[in-house]
Amino acid sequence: MPTTTFAHIALNCTDPLAIERFYTTYLGFRRTRVYDPGPNQVVMIRSGSMWLELFKTADGDPQGKPAKDGFTFPGYRHMAFLVDDLDAKLAEIGDHTTVSLGPLDMGQYIPGMRVAWITDPEGNIVELNQGYVDEADPPPLD
Repeated sequence: MPTTTFAHIALNCTDPLAIERFYTTYLGFRRTRVYDPGPNQVVMIRSGSMWLELFKTADGDPQGKPAKDGFTFPGYRHMAFLVDDLDAKLAEIGDHTTVSLGPLDMGQYIPGMRVAWITDPEGNIVELNQGYVDEADPPPLD
């Protein structure tokens, strides 16, 4: 069977530079490639094994902005990042974001887990998660 590896998530942005600044400043991304430099450039940014591909768009948002932890209809809901100190990360980002939900204690699911959902400069929902760990023996897929 051929191998499959996660590549990237593509985001359409009205202001890709603001998005790039947010993710590089607060979430550890760095610029790795620019396609077609100029006003309609496409930029790849990377953190670890995760890339975001940022596209410039002039189209408006036909659905409005998501709230809380993201849209509940089929499709993209939010992207998540693990942090070692949720309160410190929220303090670091400060006024450069809005908390859309939380911080919430998720200890009923995973002891010590705390989560907050924030918005990036375009209104995309970003989860900040402190304490997530995989389940040792999850139930199998039927």
